[in-house]
Amino acid sequence: MRQQEDRALLPTTSPASADGTASSSSAARLRTAGLVAAWYATNIGVLLLNKFLLSVYGFRYPVFLTACHMSACALLSSLLSAATSSPPRKPLSRGQAARVAVLGAVFCGSVVAGNVSLRYLPVSFNQAVGATTPFFTALIAYAIAARREAGATYAALVPVVAGVVIATGGEPSFHLFGFVMCVGATAGRALKTVLQGILLSSEEEKLNSMDLLRYMAPVAVVLLVPATLIMEPDALSAAAALARADPSFVWMLLLNSSLAYLVNLTNFLVTKHTSPLTLQVLGNAKGAVAVVVSILIFRNPVTVMGMLGYGVTILGVVLYGEAKKRSK
Repeated sequence: MRQQEDRALLPTTSPASADGTASSSSAARLRTAGLVAAWYATNIGVLLLNKFLLSVYGFRYPVFLTACHMSACALLSSLLSAATSSPPRKPLSRGQAARVAVLGAVFCGSVVAGNVSLRYLPVSFNQAVGATTPFFTALIAYAIAARREAGATYAALVPVVAGVVIATGGEPSFHLFGFVMCVGATAGRALKTVLQGILLSSEEEKLNSMDLLRYMAPVAVVLLVPATLIMEPDALSAAAALARADPSFVWMLLLNSSLAYLVNLTNFLVTKHTSPLTLQVLGNAKGAVAVVVSILIFRNPVTVMGMLGYGVTILGVVLYGEAKKRSK
């Protein structure tokens, strides 16, 4: 009798309410799946298009290409901010502006190095080296913020590095300068992650990653334009000549630059609608998909040792994520 009274006190859900909840849940899952698909498509798309322009098509100006990317990010960030009619933010403090400037410099440096590496290395090997980002992140976080990790977390980084060593020995298209640039780009992304984490956690300003991109992109453009004029003085004339000879080059450049912005936008939206651990798992899978797609498109030679090395690195990244999860 007592159990029946308890059941009578429990709230009941009407069929209409249950259907509405299920419908809302399904819509949320579909939205998240669509965002993940868009993130994969834009990220892999810009990577492959960079490789095509810099290595296959013959437009060998990575600094100029990065300047185009950052110009698109600056323009589209401002347009999106104006279109969403978000409330105006107070100007950044002097210290905050200085940190944004440093972050912008690190950001554009890592992107330039990554684009340079694509001239010499296949996308598959580029992604294998890029998967070591957690290793550099842990080292830089300790050096800058004195942030120590658990012993298991550091132990998980061993296969991350060992896998790249194995992949390097088995990479038939290995190029020393391209490898150095790729490692530099990976370390730069790790430094950006640490600095961005410090900046976004500041109590002075509440910024999200897209607002930060809106502030960083103009800084990167200001740095990249003179760098292009000094390092690649004939880039603009070469781009104009290619545009006259092949009008599709202009559309490829515009698509490539727009994708560079959409990578940041979709990454922000996926981060917003998933958990950090889910994002890390999705990122690992994205790297594997990029490797497979690049091999199918560019037909670059791969070896069993190279693929084994990449697999070991991914396993290390997964173990690293699990160790981080348990240490919290």
